[in-house]
Amino acid sequence: MLLQFKGRRKSYYHNRRGVPLNTGDHCLVEADRGRDLGRVTYIGPGRPEWWAVAERQGVLQLADEEDLDRQRINRAEEAGFWDVCAERIRRRGLDMNLVTVERQHDGRKITFYFTAEGRVDFRDLVRDLAAVFRARIELRQIGVRDETRLQGGLAMCGREYCCAGFLQEFVPVTLKMAKTQQLPLNPAKLSGPCGRLRCCLAFEDDHYREARRRLPRVGATVVTPDGPSVVRQTDLLRETVTVDGHEPGRPVQWPVDRLSWDDAPADGQQCLPADHGRGENGGGGCGHGGCPGCGGGAA
Repeated sequence: MLLQFKGRRKSYYHNRRGVPLNTGDHCLVEADRGRDLGRVTYIGPGRPEWWAVAERQGVLQLADEEDLDRQRINRAEEAGFWDVCAERIRRRGLDMNLVTVERQHDGRKITFYFTAEGRVDFRDLVRDLAAVFRARIELRQIGVRDETRLQGGLAMCGREYCCAGFLQEFVPVTLKMAKTQQLPLNPAKLSGPCGRLRCCLAFEDDHYREARRRLPRVGATVVTPDGPSVVRQTDLLRETVTVDGHEPGRPVQWPVDRLSWDDAPADGQQCLPADHGRGENGGGGCGHGGCPGCGGGAA
C-alpha cells in the first residue's frame, strides 16, 4: 500500500500483519529506528518496482486518537525547530536554504530538508541540533522539484501542483514533448513554479505522438479533393491540415481523412530507413510520431 506523510512525502509499505485499513485511514508504520504515522492513499498490488521498498517496511497498527493528538503536537512544534535550525545556519554562515522540518511520530528523529547550489559541509550543524533537541538529526538536501512538492500550491491551471497532488514519482520531461504538442516555446509558459518543465507535458505525450504519426509533415505534398498542394500547418487535436489554396494568401483546411500522400503510414506501419533524417526544417526524424527508427518522430 501507499502512504503519504507530511509535505506529500510518499512511501510504500507491506501490510503483512493484515491490519484492516481503508483509503484515508491513518496508521503507524515501521520507520527509521522507530515508528511513524501516515495516511493511506492507495491499497492494492501496486507496481512491481514498489515491492522492493514495501518488503523492507510494514504497517504496525491503525492509529488511535492518542496517536493523532501526538501528530498534531509534532506539527505544532516543528515551527520552533525550523527557527532554531535557521538561526544556527545563519550563525555558521552556511550557504543553504532551509525548506521544511519533519519530526518522526515517536520523536526519535527530526529531518531538516534544504536546498543548496552545491555540496554543504553541515557536520557541525548536525552536532548543534542534536545537542539542542536530544534526537537523531538528519539533514537532507533536495532539488527544486522536491521543494515545490513539499511546499505545495496552485498551478497556472488553477489546480493543485501535480507533484503535490497525485504524482507518485517524477517522470522525465523534455522540450521535445512541447514541440510534439505544437506549443509555443516560451519558457514562462512551459515552466512550472520549480523552474523546470511542467510535469503535465508528459501526460498526453503518447496521444500527441500517435496523432502526429497520422498527419503529413509540414512542407510535404499532399493530394486534396482540389488537387495536389503543400502542407503549411497541422492541427494535432482536430487532426486537420492547412494547405496552400488556389488563390495566393488563401489557405484551405482539410481533415486528414480526405488527404493522401506518398509516405502516409498505415496502422502499425513503419517508415523506410531512407525517410530517417527528413524531419521538418531538416530535423532528425521522418515525422511519424510512432516510428521506432526515428526515436518517436521529428524533433
